[in-house]
Amino acid sequence: MSQNILQNTKFSVLDLVPIPQGKQHIEAIENSLDLAQHAEKYGYNRFWVSEHHNMESIVSSATVVLLGYLAQGTSTIRIGSGGVMLPNHAPLIVAEQFGTLATLYPNRIDLGLGRAPGTDQLTAQALRRGKQESVQDFPNDIEELQQYFSIENQDSKVRAIPGEGLDIPIYLLGSSTFSAQLAAEKGLPYAFASHFAPAQLFNALNLYAEGFKASEENKTPYPMACVNVIAAETDEEAQRLATSLYQFAMGIITNTRRPLPPPIDSMDGVWSMEQEAMIKNMMYFTFIGSKNTIASELSKFVESTGVKEIIAVSHIYNHEARLKSYKILSDIFSETTA
Repeated sequence: MSQNILQNTKFSVLDLVPIPQGKQHIEAIENSLDLAQHAEKYGYNRFWVSEHHNMESIVSSATVVLLGYLAQGTSTIRIGSGGVMLPNHAPLIVAEQFGTLATLYPNRIDLGLGRAPGTDQLTAQALRRGKQESVQDFPNDIEELQQYFSIENQDSKVRAIPGEGLDIPIYLLGSSTFSAQLAAEKGLPYAFASHFAPAQLFNALNLYAEGFKASEENKTPYPMACVNVIAAETDEEAQRLATSLYQFAMGIITNTRRPLPPPIDSMDGVWSMEQEAMIKNMMYFTFIGSKNTIASELSKFVESTGVKEIIAVSHIYNHEARLKSYKILSDIFSETTA
């Protein structure tokens, strides 16, 4: 299959800021900045960080603080949230925080929004102070946030300063059809979390495309998809690196989340047949292999989904190997463009 379909597809990074086993929190954060700097050099479009709480394996809980650190250490790549879990925060606080970021780093800040808690239910209760979310809370909170960003809000008694009147693009994130329909209704870009929840991908993208209503900011739909990518010089090397991701996923399905483990020669004896099936189903859109292998498989994915941007997340234990993986992926896109 021709790989020319990738030439009009943007490519970006999602970083969960994972903690490699045996490393300190500061090393994970410094690795994230180093990755962002390399992604900028490699030509990636944007670098997003996701909000997670109460996880030994991830240090992205203070997402906005990390975004400021990353933006300060880079100069051209877009920096944003993939995403801020809006029900955990008052819309006014989010508007002020991202207004501050956009003031410090003009035309570089993205605001991706999700409605999941990004954690377990007990921690979600601690974050939300017992607030019970209704179906309409998320749509209403988005409207409130958009109002704070609007220049028309200058006559309001409650204002986001800074934030008011700034151009801060909003993206809706989701793993089901709810946010797809909401993004279509509001005329917003939509990013699907197919890296861990593949089941509703095609249904969500179809609903988004069919229901999209043009907005002042977005005249046409802008579908995006996040996928796992583990690239190496050979398919065999990539498959070995992928065992870190599989072990990481084991922690998710067994609720025993630990720092990202080093790769092993084989998962035989580590997971059962049922666990293997569950993990490979959950990680269905995972692209593992050499440059040629990944280029071929990603081309098929983009052709079948019609997404305009691929957001790659790479759970690779060794930082240099992770940089190498992102370099190989960037080469795939740059070569098809050339």
